[in-house]
Amino acid sequence: MAHRPKRTFRQRRAHSSDSDGAEEPSAEPGAPEEQTALGLTEEGPPSGGGRVEVTARRGPGRGPRGRGRVWASSRRAAGAAPRAEGGSGVPESRMVDLSTDEEGETSHSSESKDDQSSSSNSSTSLEEEFSSIVNIPDAAFIQAARRKRELARARDDYISLDVKHTSAITGMQKNSDEDPESEPDNHGERIPFTPKPQTLKQRMAEETTSRNETSEESQEDENQDIWEQQQMRKAVKITEGRDLDLSYSSEPQTVKKFDTSISLPPVNLEIIKKQLNTRLTLLQDTHRTHLREYEKYIQDVKSSKSTIENLENSSNQALNFKFYKSMKIYVENLIDCLNEKIISIQEIESSMHALLLKQAMTFMKRRQDELKHESTYLQQLSRRAETSTNESLAVDEKTQWILEEIESRRSQRRQARALSGNCDHQEGTSSDDELSSADMNAFQKTQGDISQDRKKIFEDVHDDFCNIQHILLKFQQWREKYPDSYYEAFISLCIPKLLNPLIRVQLIDWNPLKFDAIGLKQMLWFTSIEEFMASSMEDSKKEDSSDKKILSAVVNKTIIPRLTDFVEFIWDPLSTSQTTSLITHCRVILEELSTCANEVSKGKQDLLKSIVVRMKKAIEDDVFIPLYPKSTVENKTSPHSKFQERQFWSGVKLFRNILLWNGLLPDDTLQELGLGKLLNRYLIIALLNAIPGPEVVKKCKQIAAYLPEKWFQNSAMRTSIPQLENFIQFLLQFAYKLSGSEFRDEVKEIIPILVKIKALNQAESFIEEYHLDHLKSVVREV
Repeated sequence: MAHRPKRTFRQRRAHSSDSDGAEEPSAEPGAPEEQTALGLTEEGPPSGGGRVEVTARRGPGRGPRGRGRVWASSRRAAGAAPRAEGGSGVPESRMVDLSTDEEGETSHSSESKDDQSSSSNSSTSLEEEFSSIVNIPDAAFIQAARRKRELARARDDYISLDVKHTSAITGMQKNSDEDPESEPDNHGERIPFTPKPQTLKQRMAEETTSRNETSEESQEDENQDIWEQQQMRKAVKITEGRDLDLSYSSEPQTVKKFDTSISLPPVNLEIIKKQLNTRLTLLQDTHRTHLREYEKYIQDVKSSKSTIENLENSSNQALNFKFYKSMKIYVENLIDCLNEKIISIQEIESSMHALLLKQAMTFMKRRQDELKHESTYLQQLSRRAETSTNESLAVDEKTQWILEEIESRRSQRRQARALSGNCDHQEGTSSDDELSSADMNAFQKTQGDISQDRKKIFEDVHDDFCNIQHILLKFQQWREKYPDSYYEAFISLCIPKLLNPLIRVQLIDWNPLKFDAIGLKQMLWFTSIEEFMASSMEDSKKEDSSDKKILSAVVNKTIIPRLTDFVEFIWDPLSTSQTTSLITHCRVILEELSTCANEVSKGKQDLLKSIVVRMKKAIEDDVFIPLYPKSTVENKTSPHSKFQERQFWSGVKLFRNILLWNGLLPDDTLQELGLGKLLNRYLIIALLNAIPGPEVVKKCKQIAAYLPEKWFQNSAMRTSIPQLENFIQFLLQFAYKLSGSEFRDEVKEIIPILVKIKALNQAESFIEEYHLDHLKSVVREV
């Protein structure tokens, strides 16, 4: 882009505003060859003054001494060309005849003096005008300043800015006083103006300068035209399909023609194929690049969408923060409340446990004391019978009181059974857990006080912090609104710990040893947890954070430890009602509430272990079957016979209670406890010492009836389990005795017992040995 050339003030052809009359000169008729043109250029110096340059140009036919006329105009633009010769003439006062060079020099010297005086006067008047800002300069002042600039150009080619040259100013003032031309003229008269004459050297220098300025001006004009053309091209909008004809176009456009003389390289199919393959490769590379960029853009779009979604969801951050903050405060308050109440809960639990333990120990101690005193009394009776029948038996008051108390409770139980219609009852199978009215009232009063204290634990607590259903509702709202954070926080592992104190409060009055105790599935906390688990939409394949295991965790951490305490300290294995109720609750816990078939927790192992230990202790401490001479026990009404019968049936009762745990305890454990320790050590010995008869058959049938059928379900069994070998031998011997007595018809009742316990080989051998062919059908039916 071409730079805009420096703008200069070029020659203007308009008349000056202050010129008097017509100023266009015309050549005189007597001197056509000496036409003269005057060029004036006015430029503004840095000081703001003006400069007038007078240039005399001769015509081409003028000699060195020719005459000519000079037209001068102080307001005409520099370089202005003279008008046509046909213009109007110049007034006489403005025309000056130029004589020879010598005359010009003389005239120049005199004119210089006049100009200096005029310039001095003009400078003085200029200073006075500038000193007074409010006064507007008149025409005389302007004319004086103009003449001052003309003289300065002719002398030094510049106007001095130094106003302190007093000599020049004084001289100019003096000349101006003498020069009548410096005074202001009126509007009706012309100001005579005569330029100073020039020497030959000055005229030659001016001619050279004029030519250079003309060439420079022409170059500047050309640059200016080029710049204007470029600006016009930018401003004009070229219509499509048409060219704009610019009159200022500097260079014509050239059309490039094809040179047919140039020879082209040979072209064949291979070269074309190679070029096409190269081109195809490049396009494929470009396509792959574009594909990568496309994939990148797709990823960027996905990332942007994800970011947008996150940003849209971020608007809910305030609500999320508010919820989490409220949940945090709620959990902290709940934990603080439970930590404060746990001490009271433990104290009330301990009180209830101590009360039940005291009652259980009372029953156990009473049974053992009564057994001891009754056995001692019978021994004294046997001893008196051996020594002398005439001596009276000396019995202390305590033993006498105990025996009377025992008999009184037995008579009350008989009356109760008679009223209920239960006539098929064996002495010794009763629990014997009756209390006196005073003891019963004291027990109930203490139990009621503990229940009242239990109700007061959370009396001052809001339901949101003591009601299990409300607590679970809080966590259910969390799970529904923010499931990710709920499962990441492992709330399913925290809920059992939070609910533990509240469940323990509800279990204070719960006694699993009572036959009328409420079941676990009917409890309020149990149903609330089941509803919470049912509302969970979580995938059941998750393991640690699954809500499906909350109930199992609660049972393991809360219910099983309480059952274990009951088993170890309160449960009486000789009580059928307690054993049945305990088995019912344990079966619900160990079988139905187990989330995994192979799940075995430490709490369950401790519970089963405590059950086995407690039954072993009962066998060792509570089973006592005395052996008396047959002469003593032949009389069924004798105290010895009655005592032995009661103790035997008490052992059978414990045998039954132990085998009731079938399905909960391992078979090996039950066989060791029931068969090895109780049947083989106590019951069979009592049977061997008994008198053969229908009573023994009845006892054997009862023992066989208590054996679990699961042990004999294998149809391929021909021999029974090893622990029943002693019992089988006793049955065979007893059948042999009955066959030779008056009770030979009772033998046919022994064979079904052998068949039931899968002693088929022994039964067939016995039938063949004693020729009991009518009993073979019993064995075949099996």
